[in-house]
Amino acid sequence: MKKNLLFSALFLLGFFPILAQKSDSTGISAGPKKETATKQGPKAFADIISKKAVSQKGVFTVHFQDDKYYFEIPDSLLGRELIAVTRFAKVAAGAYKYGGEVANEQTLQFEKGPGQRIFMRVVTLINTADSTQTIVKAVKNSNLDPIVAAFEIKAYGKDSTSSVIEVTDFFKGDNQAVSLNSSAKRSFSLSGLASDRSYIESIKTYPTNIEVKTVKTYSASGGGGSMAGPSGPGIPAAQNAGAVTLELNTSILLLPKIPMNRRLFDSRVGYFADNFTVYSDDQQKVDEQTFAVRYRLEPKPEDVEKYKQGILVEPAKPIIYYIDPATPKKWVAGLIQGVNDWNIAFEKAGWKNAIQGKEWPNDSTMSLEDARFSVIRYFASDIENAYGPQIHDPRSGEILESHIGWYHNILKLQHDWYMIQAGASDPTARKMILDDSLMIKLVRFVAVHEVGHTLGLRHNMGSSSKTPVEKLRDKEWLAKNGHTASIMDYARFNYVAQPEDGIAQNELFAHIGAYDKWAIQWGYTYTGLNDVEADKKINNKWIVENLKNNPRLWFGGEGFGYDPRAQTEDLSDNAVVASEYGIKNLKRVLTNLPAWTKEEADKYENLADMYLQLTSQFSRYMGHVSKNIGGVYETFKSVEEQGDVYTPTPVAMQKAAMAFLQTQLFTTPKWLLDYSILNKINNPAANERIQSIQTNTLKSLLDKGRLLRLNNSYSRFGNATYALHEMMEDTRKGLFSELTTQKATDVFRRNLQKTYVSQLEDLIKPPVMNVSSTTPFRSASVDVENTDVVSEAKVQLRKLAANLKASSSADPATQSHYDDLKDRIKKALDPK
Repeated sequence: MKKNLLFSALFLLGFFPILAQKSDSTGISAGPKKETATKQGPKAFADIISKKAVSQKGVFTVHFQDDKYYFEIPDSLLGRELIAVTRFAKVAAGAYKYGGEVANEQTLQFEKGPGQRIFMRVVTLINTADSTQTIVKAVKNSNLDPIVAAFEIKAYGKDSTSSVIEVTDFFKGDNQAVSLNSSAKRSFSLSGLASDRSYIESIKTYPTNIEVKTVKTYSASGGGGSMAGPSGPGIPAAQNAGAVTLELNTSILLLPKIPMNRRLFDSRVGYFADNFTVYSDDQQKVDEQTFAVRYRLEPKPEDVEKYKQGILVEPAKPIIYYIDPATPKKWVAGLIQGVNDWNIAFEKAGWKNAIQGKEWPNDSTMSLEDARFSVIRYFASDIENAYGPQIHDPRSGEILESHIGWYHNILKLQHDWYMIQAGASDPTARKMILDDSLMIKLVRFVAVHEVGHTLGLRHNMGSSSKTPVEKLRDKEWLAKNGHTASIMDYARFNYVAQPEDGIAQNELFAHIGAYDKWAIQWGYTYTGLNDVEADKKINNKWIVENLKNNPRLWFGGEGFGYDPRAQTEDLSDNAVVASEYGIKNLKRVLTNLPAWTKEEADKYENLADMYLQLTSQFSRYMGHVSKNIGGVYETFKSVEEQGDVYTPTPVAMQKAAMAFLQTQLFTTPKWLLDYSILNKINNPAANERIQSIQTNTLKSLLDKGRLLRLNNSYSRFGNATYALHEMMEDTRKGLFSELTTQKATDVFRRNLQKTYVSQLEDLIKPPVMNVSSTTPFRSASVDVENTDVVSEAKVQLRKLAANLKASSSADPATQSHYDDLKDRIKKALDPK
């Protein structure tokens, strides 16, 4: 290849003088001739945009003429930032994406470039500095935004203060800034754009935004990735036709010229956040500025003084959520009420009628994809879920709009969980088709939670832990406080309440609570301050005082850490007692499942489904309790607050958790093995569901990360926490109690005991893990090889071997099992 290139270069060098000599008839070498044509510049406005053009005035004026679209961009908007939000308007069947969902989001900026062109940049806000600072030059040198498109200026506006560019091919084509990103294309298994089957459907302009609707057809393989469904079967259109057609809507919003005042994020109040690094000349270290994401609520100019006096006023621009007209009519009222319920929280921040739910109006000028409108979009989907996203200004955290996603099959999820968790207390839950009056309440309940997310609120999984367990059976206390202090917790229904308590249906649901009102007050109280540090100090003092006076305002985070107070789907300050009450109710429900699930011509599908739901709830109780073992409380504080951030779960609670697991789970829960049910729904060729719950819980209990945490916690906290050795002793003695009682072991206990030996063997000599392994109980990131965990595992196996040697059983299966365990232990301790 190199030789060919060299030959070509030599050939051209040698040939060029001959060409030059042949063109020079005078014998004077003049070199190559210059082009006589000059580059065509902008034309007169009327030559490009004639009287026959259809023009719309808005943030940019949009002209349509001869099947071409033109933007007329005012000079005043060059350099201004816009946010482009591309949504799916219509999608191919089986894509597991739905009309209204976000496909892409970018911040854009137009500027004049050389050669009579307009450039479009994609803006990435990572670092910033005030324009008055010297260091701003260094920041700019390290933050050059990419130019993603260049447009020839076709003409200047009539008053010469605007530039006209043609955008037809840009929006018709496959430009990432206003179309699918590369990740989405891979997920859909899309390849090239078919330009002959792609077109612009419409471009409309409004005072603060432009709406571009396009139809894009891509060549596609029949594979499909993560977006092609849970099992990855691929999009049917791709399999059948080798192509996928999508309808997209891109909203281009002009961001405020002056960004909203930022409110610095505080870990004690659960808001979503954005961030960037701030540089200034006087710094001794850079400032990582993290700020809360929230709507802009400001009083009207004439109401500022009233607001300062504590008089409730309506905001200048209220928050409005429209209901998708595709929503079944019977659920619309519940969704609207779920929006309006938040007004009680906004009143704490000084606002009335701050948030409003409305039906979508019969107005042809409005579009569901228009980014000026927040909408609860209804998806025809079998997914059992809903979600609450938001689009915000990356400079300030100001929420601009939200399209809540509501999957149709969330109705099934609500039915199933309500029957299992509340069926013992509420007779209306005891059938497969709930009354509309009850389902509307369930719809409202979910809507409140999802709207909370779009207001900026994160999950508060620790909120329910601030309710004393016995208060969950106190109807007067529940009527006043609710069973959790936050609707943003995953504390669905009051499964602790017993039938004899007489708890009203309304108190089985979660509602907007004390924490929610407090969090809205923190995020939405208007101060008018544009000094983020001054605002931070005022808010810190307010938070410290409030938390001191009311512990129920605690924010426990998303539940991803080691704090057992912050868990999903749990209730109360005592997981052991709450789960014992929950199991009592599950036993009542199980007895009645055949009657509650019976429908004409049903082939036990209902019974099988609801039995699975019941055992899943039982499994959650086991998880709630076991997280206490090796648990570490994490309570975020500022220096003004007393006490430590990290403290151990009380040792009494950890020991109670161990005793619970031994009694309720590791001792075979035969009440779940109702063969009058299992013989109708479960082939004995498969493992029993209870066996999987036992195995997974034991593996989690003996997970090396938990054991190392126990060891480290004891080193730091001493007798205030559960010692590793004591915990391991209690586990072994409970699992092998038959060695002292001489009782036979059932098949479930034998499986559990083999799992125990296998887990300890893995601690001594970890198995070789496949890089792609997703096994949840064997995290390769935790190294215990040179810790006391391995020593303790060996001690426990030796003790167990001695106990097995001294024991025997008249039951053949049990004795064979014991002999097998001895062989396994010997191999684990001496693999040679």
